[in-house]
Order: sequence, then structure tokens, then C-alpha cells
Amino acid sequence: YFKNLKCQKNSSGFLMEVCVDSVESAINAERGGAGRLELCSSLLEGGITPSIGLLQVVKQYVRIPVYTMIRPRGGDFLYSDREVEVMKKDIELVRSHGADGLVLGALTEDGRVDAELCMELLAVSRPLPVTFHRAFDMVHDPMVTLETLVSLGFERVLTSGCDCSALEGLPLIKRLVEQAKGRITIMPGGGITERNLQRILESSGVLEFHCSARSSKDSAMKFRNSCVNMGASLTAPEYGLKVADVSKVRSLNAIAKNTL
Repeated sequence: YFKNLKCQKNSSGFLMEVCVDSVESAINAERGGAGRLELCSSLLEGGITPSIGLLQVVKQYVRIPVYTMIRPRGGDFLYSDREVEVMKKDIELVRSHGADGLVLGALTEDGRVDAELCMELLAVSRPLPVTFHRAFDMVHDPMVTLETLVSLGFERVLTSGCDCSALEGLPLIKRLVEQAKGRITIMPGGGITERNLQRILESSGVLEFHCSARSSKDSAMKFRNSCVNMGASLTAPEYGLKVADVSKVRSLNAIAKNTL
């Protein structure tokens, strides 16, 4: 019965999407008032495709829609034929395991949307709604790209306004909202916090926003070996976790409610 679920907008009409990479974060985001989840693994890399196990368990614990990231690796958005095979297989798998929507994107080497590949991925995704992710922020011409995404049939685009945060990209986000004219949803994301959310919502005219609302949580491990790291040098601390924070999600939701 989850299939017929609608994303929960709060009483002022705003919808908050929270990106999560654990069951705990998913539960906290829903408790705090999120209307939709973007589920991925490895937020340290900007999010990659989550495991089917993670998707299945999250779906058992939350009732709001879960949009699943389809991104085979970190780094750029120029994909090889074999990576495309993986993406198509992942789309089929997450669809059959309860994903309510998908989040994906692909570019050509000259910084344009890979329209041909996106058409193929959207065909495999049907009938699920699809968000074009922040690959948008790496394009050569955002205004032209927006028209391409509309014509391809994406439901929304997640963007920081092609800048290092949604606050700094606000001028472009406003232009995109004006250009979109409701044909595609513009959803700002990137560095959104309690300090800047009201300004972003008031200035841009958007009705959805994307955030992670996380805080650090110490590991429960008592025995610790500080000599060993499990990844490359630029890793998250081995004994620290980042988890969506119920009070942060609540507070962002309250700010959105009071903005109109």
C-alpha cells in the first residue's frame, strides 16, 4: 500500500526531502517531519547506490516515499558502457524491492546532459518518478540543460545553483524556477541549514528543499585501534558516525512552516 503514498507536505505547502544513508537516519528524518527520503550509501562521496538490504529494511521502518540513488561510483558523471549496465541492473533491482522513485543523472564529456543515456535509464525506470541529481551543477549551460530535462520527462532537478551551496547559488535557482514555470520541480540542496533555509525559501519561490540535517554521533566501540583506517586518507573518522538528527529535521520543518 506504500505505492499509493503521497509525499507529505507540511501545512505551509513545503516539502522537505532528507538524504539518508542508514536506517537510523531514515527513521529520524521521518520522525522529524521529512516528506520524502533520498536513500543512498556513502554520503561522504555525495551518495552512491544503496544496497538492496538497506532499501528493504528502510521500507519496513518508514512510511514516507523513498527515492533511491542510482550512481555506481563517486567522482564525475561520465559513465562507461559497463557502468551503464550496472545502473540499469540497479534500477531494475530497486524497482522490484519497493523504491518509490529514483535519483540519477549522466553527462557527456563536454558538460552537457547525456540525453541518449538518460532516455535509456528513464525507460528502465518507468513508471517511477525520477529526479535529476546534482550532476546538474556540473553542466556547461544550466538554462539549456533545464529545457533538456523537461523534454526528457524528469520530475525534478536537485541543484545548488551550480555553486558550492544553495545559498551562494540562489540567484541561479531563482532564474531556474522562473524558467521552469511549473514544468519541472526545482529543488535546492547543498549546505541548507537552520541559518539559511528561510532566506533560500523566501528568495527562490521553491516549494521543495533537500538537506541532510545530520549531526555527529560517537561510536559505541570501547576498544579502539587508532593506527588503522579502513579507507583512503580523506575518510570520515573511523569511530564517528553522522546521523540525521530528529531535532534538526524538526527545526528545518518548523522554519519552512513559518516562511509563508
